[in-house]
Amino acid sequence: MVKVEKLGVLSFAKVYAFLMGLLGLVIGLMISFVTLIIGSVSNFNGTSGLGMGLLTGFGLLSIIILPILYAAFGFVTGALSALLYNFVARFTGGFEVELKK
Repeated sequence: MVKVEKLGVLSFAKVYAFLMGLLGLVIGLMISFVTLIIGSVSNFNGTSGLGMGLLTGFGLLSIIILPILYAAFGFVTGALSALLYNFVARFTGGFEVELKK
């Protein structure tokens, strides 16, 4: 067993930002899909207008904006988490990981 006594703050923040960016992309794709369906159904019912165009535009824009926002917040959260872990690990000794060669 190997004890993890300290995490690299920047490296942990980068990895967490990347993972959160992927999550933001998945959520953005789902929002885009739902808004495109709502927009097409509303056009089929004859209730099209500026509101439905904005809804569809928001859905497409969410594919770009959400991954960026999620990655930015993920970077900050990852850095704070690593700092907090490093602080707590001083008192508790960190957690144990079993590694194989």
